[in-house]
Amino acid sequence: MNIIINGQKLEFKKEMSIKMFLDTKNISPESVVVELNQSIIPSENYHTTWLTSNDKLEILRFVGGG
Repeated sequence: MNIIINGQKLEFKKEMSIKMFLDTKNISPESVVVELNQSIIPSENYHTTWLTSNDKLEILRFVGGG
């Protein structure tokens, strides 16, 4: 399964939800906004939204500063 994540094409051997993907990258769901195929996915749906081949995933991190 090929997925484009933040512009980079990656290959995965098994299907996974957005939550599972974030867990594999040690990304806290509370610290990001996820866009899947140009639609923002609410964080409460990360565990029920499954990635499929050729999906385009954008992960935006919150950054604090002044």
